[in-house]
Amino acid sequence: MSLELTVLGLAGLLFVAQLAALSVAANLQLDTKTLLGPRDEGVRLSGLAGRLQRAFGNHLEGLVFFTLAVLLVELGGGSSGLTQACAGIYLVARLLYVPAYIFGWSPWRSLIWAVGFLATLIMLLAGLAPALG
Repeated sequence: MSLELTVLGLAGLLFVAQLAALSVAANLQLDTKTLLGPRDEGVRLSGLAGRLQRAFGNHLEGLVFFTLAVLLVELGGGSSGLTQACAGIYLVARLLYVPAYIFGWSPWRSLIWAVGFLATLIMLLAGLAPALG
């Protein structure tokens, strides 16, 4: 298995960990009626639960983009030192992003996000490079 696929799997485990943390925090904040109801009106979480919810949503968005990059590199046979480094940088950035969001590390949170995004973009471009000639 390529390093990029391994990192994708680890990013999937981070997704599960973030979902679990969000679920615990939301369950501590919401009443039983809301938790068991249909939530047709939506639920607005605040404090820690709200920050975990937003960090989780951001990870989901980034994970879609990263998955595309990994699939392109993997299926195109384009794994390289560059794409492996980008995958590692992406994962480290995602791991740092959670506490950065929870603790409000400003402007570091945005910089951490940008590093992960740029690593994914570079990986995507590297995967496309053979097709672009």
